[in-house]
Amino acid sequence: MTKYRAVLIGGGSIADKNHIPALKQLSERVDIVAVCSRDGGKARALADRHGIPHAFSDAEEMFRTVGPDVMVNCTPNNLHYPFTTMALEYGCHVLCEKPPAISAHEARDMADRAKSRGRVLAYNLQLRQAAEWALLMRCREEGRLGEIYHIKAHFLRRRGIPGWGYFTDRAVQGGGSLMDLGVHVLDLALCAMDYAQPDRILANAYDFIGKTGGKGLMGSWDPTKFGVEDACMAYLSFPNNASIMLSTSFALNTQADRDRNLEVFGSRGGARLFPFVLHAELAGELADVHFPYLEEEDIQLKNTAAFLDACDGKPSNVCTAEEGAILQAVVEQIYQAAGR
Repeated sequence: MTKYRAVLIGGGSIADKNHIPALKQLSERVDIVAVCSRDGGKARALADRHGIPHAFSDAEEMFRTVGPDVMVNCTPNNLHYPFTTMALEYGCHVLCEKPPAISAHEARDMADRAKSRGRVLAYNLQLRQAAEWALLMRCREEGRLGEIYHIKAHFLRRRGIPGWGYFTDRAVQGGGSLMDLGVHVLDLALCAMDYAQPDRILANAYDFIGKTGGKGLMGSWDPTKFGVEDACMAYLSFPNNASIMLSTSFALNTQADRDRNLEVFGSRGGARLFPFVLHAELAGELADVHFPYLEEEDIQLKNTAAFLDACDGKPSNVCTAEEGAILQAVVEQIYQAAGR
């Protein structure tokens, strides 16, 4: 088994709390040799905290100096493209944070570059690693759902506009709740339909709460600088007459502080993902089948391992570069349909 030399670009909490701990748990497969941040002091502090030997403020210097095999891109959305393409040019496999990019063109170009260079490019859409998702896929493979023809996917926050970082800056993030939250459940919905591409999209986006202000549950934000959508609703129709209804929000006047789920409707059965319930007909009666003994998974650890499996040429369910390009194209089409 190849042992990879890994570097990370981006010195924020996603690197500190998610990616570095996962990579360290996979130390038999990968060594973290460097971190890079535009703030050199931040990079050095992160490296020291995790016992990583090298810290850089210049990405090209890092690639030339340590010669990594793998790069994890933890930068803001508008930097996914330049740093991912740089890493691919230096011969690295890349695990990039979601969303793939801020435009469909960027995501397509990254996928084409990865393919032409024989490198793995994957995206950190970790919900694919949930035990509930694996069970849904088994139910589909066993024919318990029949033909899936409609999916309701939502990721909603009541007042969850992040009060830090760049989440409300469209130039940096490319969008709001759809880019940050919606891509997680949209990826699952598209996976359940084998990543078919919709031929019709109807969508609406809103910014009433974001631009008005009010009580926040994730810090305060400046309504005068709120440049993204706080909610987005879309209806996707596919050539085979299947459909997806997608709802996502940073801020919505609803009951739950946070609500994330997928409901799948098939010709033989249906399912709700969290917690998993199978809706079926058994022995001539309608039944709801619960699975109370599913074990909780470390979805970041499993997704990092799945990425390394892909690098090794093994079967993997990590979000691929091609799927990421389709996902970003659908996101862009949703924004266009919503007039944003």
